[in-house]
Amino acid sequence: MNTGTVRSKSLFDKEWGFYKGDIRIPYAVKAGMTGGITDISTHKEGEWLDIAFNDKGMGEQQLEWSSVSLPHDWCVEQQYVQDEHLGARDGSHGYLPGGTGFYRKVFELPSEAAGSKWLIRFDGVSGTSTVWVNGHLIGSHHGGYIGFSYDLSDVLRYGDEGRNVIVVKVDATECEGWWYEGCGIYRHVWLENMDLLHVAEYGTYVTTPEVAKEQATVNIRTRVRNNYTEGRQISLQTVIYDGSGVQVGSQSADLYADWYTETELEQSFKVQQPMLWGPDSPYLYKAESVIVYNGQELDRYETVFGIRSIIFDAEQGFFLNGEPLLIKGTCNHQDFAGVGVALPDSLIEYKLKLLQEMGSNAYRSAHHPPTPELLDICDRIGMLVMDENRKLDSSPNGLSQLERLLYRDRNHPCVIIWSLENEEVLEGTVTGARILKTLADTARRIDPTRPTCAAMNHGWNENGYNDAVEITGYNYGHRDHLDIRDHEQYPGRLMIGSECASYTATRGIYEDDPARGYCSEYGTNIPSWGCTPQQAWKDLVNNRFLTGVFMWTGFDYRGEPTPYLWPCINSHFGLMDTCGFPKDSYYYMQAVWKEEPMVHVLPHWNWPGSEGKLVEVRVFSNTDTVELYLNGRSLGEQQVDRTGYLSWNVTYEPGELQAVGKRGGQPIARKSVITAGQPYQIVLFPDRLKARADGADTIPVRVAVQDKEGNIVPAADNDIRFEVSGAGSLLGVGNGNPSSHEPDKSSRRRAFNGWCLALVQASCNSGSIKVRAVSDGLASAELILQAADGELMHN
Repeated sequence: MNTGTVRSKSLFDKEWGFYKGDIRIPYAVKAGMTGGITDISTHKEGEWLDIAFNDKGMGEQQLEWSSVSLPHDWCVEQQYVQDEHLGARDGSHGYLPGGTGFYRKVFELPSEAAGSKWLIRFDGVSGTSTVWVNGHLIGSHHGGYIGFSYDLSDVLRYGDEGRNVIVVKVDATECEGWWYEGCGIYRHVWLENMDLLHVAEYGTYVTTPEVAKEQATVNIRTRVRNNYTEGRQISLQTVIYDGSGVQVGSQSADLYADWYTETELEQSFKVQQPMLWGPDSPYLYKAESVIVYNGQELDRYETVFGIRSIIFDAEQGFFLNGEPLLIKGTCNHQDFAGVGVALPDSLIEYKLKLLQEMGSNAYRSAHHPPTPELLDICDRIGMLVMDENRKLDSSPNGLSQLERLLYRDRNHPCVIIWSLENEEVLEGTVTGARILKTLADTARRIDPTRPTCAAMNHGWNENGYNDAVEITGYNYGHRDHLDIRDHEQYPGRLMIGSECASYTATRGIYEDDPARGYCSEYGTNIPSWGCTPQQAWKDLVNNRFLTGVFMWTGFDYRGEPTPYLWPCINSHFGLMDTCGFPKDSYYYMQAVWKEEPMVHVLPHWNWPGSEGKLVEVRVFSNTDTVELYLNGRSLGEQQVDRTGYLSWNVTYEPGELQAVGKRGGQPIARKSVITAGQPYQIVLFPDRLKARADGADTIPVRVAVQDKEGNIVPAADNDIRFEVSGAGSLLGVGNGNPSSHEPDKSSRRRAFNGWCLALVQASCNSGSIKVRAVSDGLASAELILQAADGELMHN
């Protein structure tokens, strides 16, 4: 019997084989006899084996397996197809086909690994997955947005028993949502090992029921699982450390862990002068739970948490740590240029950083649970989260997915709301109300410290539907001022702008172009249910009871092209495009969400053939006044509207258009747009210069086409070719063009309105990475990045 196995959690992402296509794997009538690609051992022959063994020639198939690392999305590697049946509705999956694929990995374990508990954990598989290990059918899972795990202890081979093989079939022929979902094992996979007596899965629950500047109460409930065949008297030692690793609390308690059961113990701590978690100071503590039996440590389990309090008020909105805070949020799907939904952790952090730079303090994971790493990052950077359940579903699978979400995420201080559904057809119905109540009761049972919410677009006041949740979400509540009128009728109702604006615009485009599928940044083609960012924000500023806004969306995303279908393959809703390049509306949000002085001018100033014609110039700013100049001549000074924008009608002439923001009559911010010349050179702007040499860390490199004077050429569409050598590779490319059918997995990409993006991924070897960008007729650009061992800050 193996005892004293201290917990380990190993990333299981490398050295997988991938096969695109279907493989018939018949059901085995006896255990471990599936055979073929699901096993790696040789089966004995015999009459009785013929009955049980279900190989049927599977081992003779000549399959070509490509080598991949996870996360992996094979869908983004496909070609676009104009087929209205791809996805839940026409265009919803971005005109990229799904299909079926297989993953296979061979690995070994030492003989001393036997006798302990081994789990494999999948953080997310897009599609229906089926898992075999060593010829054993382990299980199937449907639901691409929440993790699942299998106990492999019995079926693994240890030492001389032989090698292990795991096979995962992913059937992505059907969609779960109405947006781009990708295909495959697109989140991390982990191999976990622990003693048979251990802290249970997601087995700690940390709450902070009393929070003050002088002292905070921290309660920790710990569930201990004993898989031995006899009960054991153990000690649970819990230690709290601050962000510097200094111990600030410690308790030890004895308990009897009965066999094959879970035992729960609650401990309470007082933390003096606590550092409170919030967007401006995201301070984190760590609790270590140690199980000791007969003086021997069996398990060590870490829980990161924050000390903070949250209150929602029907009149004044949201309070964090006793202070009022307007929620400045965005809704986001999870895909990105170049990678589909298979984002390395560093790209998740990059996207969140761009949102923070805009001034956002909140993130809604629409319309599904986020990847665990996103919440870890939000904890660390101080981004509030509305954590969303996939759908209104109280079936066994639906409740299981919700429960896993709640147990997994309830220790994250960033999570402030559980959103249980989004725009369900059954909103406002009796049946829907019953289902929603079951979901809400489940959430309150597992985590009563956070409010539940439903993100509704109809049925707010019918059949008691919204009474099941604490907060009523208003998706596009601005329509006929429904949210404001509902507050007058139901003054005690907690409300939030769970989805706002839907402002359709294409980066760098200032005239609607249906043929090419582009929307003007002036907002002349927004959908019937949508509104301008100005209206969404102004409504909140004037009505604090609306609590916050979640703008739809932070980024453009594949699928759901609106208002156009093919050739469009992605949405236009984002404040940024699919590469993270800001649209003009990004700067409006920055002006109203941040205090640092800024000014932004639109449109660009390249309008050949329009000399002498009027051009509407808009300015976003948070200064007191803005004065506009054209080629040094003042066009007038205007008082800034802090919830709107300024506008001038300017007679076009080439040159420099400059906006000067002033406070107290003194210039404090300037922004110019200059008439650019012909494309002359490529310029590379890396997000950072150093990456971790871990085979995953990825640096986004923004690629600009400039004229000879260094000005961005606003309509440039040059074909850029990339060469990456040394300790890295080119992971993917993009340009934010919603109608581009160029492949994301390529060594080239056309610029779109002056910009494109290259994603450079470090290898597992330290060294320099040389990035070169070339284009016919342009001066090329080179860049040297560094891949190094150890932790690196993504700043």
